[in-house]
Amino acid sequence: MKKSLPALAVLGAFASLAHAQSSVTLYGLIDEAIVFQSNAKITAATATTAGVGGRKFFLDSNTGLSGSRWGLKGAEDLGGGLQAVFNIESGMNINTGGLNQGGLEFGRQAYVGLSSKTYGAITLGRQYDATPEFIGPMIFADQIGGVSSALPGDLNNANNTQRINNAIKYTSPSFNGLVLGGLYSLGGISGEAARDQIYSFGAGYANGPVTLGAAFLKANQPNTSFFSNGALGSGSLAAGGQSITTGNNPVYGGYVNANSYQTAAAGGAYAIGPAHFAIVYSNTKFQNLQSGLSGLTTSTTGPQGTAVFNAVELNFVWRFTPALQAGGAYSYTRASSVQLGKTKTSGGADYNQFTLSTDYALSARTDVYLEGIYQTASGVDSTGGVAVASINLTSPSSNNHEALVRAGVRVKF
Repeated sequence: MKKSLPALAVLGAFASLAHAQSSVTLYGLIDEAIVFQSNAKITAATATTAGVGGRKFFLDSNTGLSGSRWGLKGAEDLGGGLQAVFNIESGMNINTGGLNQGGLEFGRQAYVGLSSKTYGAITLGRQYDATPEFIGPMIFADQIGGVSSALPGDLNNANNTQRINNAIKYTSPSFNGLVLGGLYSLGGISGEAARDQIYSFGAGYANGPVTLGAAFLKANQPNTSFFSNGALGSGSLAAGGQSITTGNNPVYGGYVNANSYQTAAAGGAYAIGPAHFAIVYSNTKFQNLQSGLSGLTTSTTGPQGTAVFNAVELNFVWRFTPALQAGGAYSYTRASSVQLGKTKTSGGADYNQFTLSTDYALSARTDVYLEGIYQTASGVDSTGGVAVASINLTSPSSNNHEALVRAGVRVKF
């Protein structure tokens, strides 16, 4: 028995060391607001005014500066600068107690992997692609604009509306401010390696006041591989409690029967004193419309060929004090015309969006904010109808303009 005491002491020391070099963190935030929407289209089939726009006031915890969430993340030191890492994160609607991201338990992200300070990180699971990683930090939505200030329908995914399932992801260490990354999602279809596959890659550079980024994403059969995995996939409750799916998003819902979806984006930001300025450009394509592999009903008279969206966003943020900041953004999105059948074409659509937002920190963990968004639309949208305003993750307008005002509070833990 006496001989075993030193051994027990050694084992205890190793156990304490292992415990000290491992960590698991519970974290999250709650973002709740009162929202006013000026012209939400009434869609209930039993309503006598269906199709007409109406004002709407509601509580929302999904589309603020940050969607409400909680998560667990951890790391274990394996020696030699190598760590085992994991992260599981769930979106939540505090007004209903429900889950976001189509009701997925850990819909925001869920992955495990290995990370090295020398060689970078490889992670496996449900993850973000390169666009929100390298372009996201430069858009107004990721600063103080909130989810609703992203492009209509977040069509370039810079605001990470869609996550990638079954993904293998690599992120390099920083090379004097330069970071590279790539992702590949296995389609998992027997005998068809390219079916439902997704790949994405990008780069970011940050040095002093300058930030640059570029990213590319391509998804085969996007209706099943990409758009069915996110907030709009299986019909989630959007702002105001209305069920929204990708298919009834008028901006690009009529194009999700494409055989492939791809987006390329680049941007830059510059900080000078209390001011921060950024510009982001993206080109998004829905290629080979009316694909029989999309899982959707196709039509010989519906949109054919390729639908192209070109978008640019300009934004600025001014920090008046360490606690108070305010800013604004303007985005312009142009959708190309598409072929209808063999003889007709459908004119494209234009979306202009203006956002103003201010945020005040009451403490290191709690802030209050106020934002306003106004959007106009013109032309013909993806459904073949007159284009209507469609602020991101908000029920579409009944006509070509719409305003949204949000006053909220955010608490981090």
